[in-house]
Amino acid sequence: MSIGMMIISVVGGLAGALSAGYLLVSLPTVIIWKIYRCIKYGYTMYQ
Repeated sequence: MSIGMMIISVVGGLAGALSAGYLLVSLPTVIIWKIYRCIKYGYTMYQ
């Protein structure tokens, strides 16, 4: 395997890991934030 292909594989793997990590953190955070606003301020879940 050439060095160029290894670099492309590492960059692609890091991009995939970072995007998966972002989704893993941001989705529950948004849901918890919406529930918090619903309880504290009386907003609906869709606002």
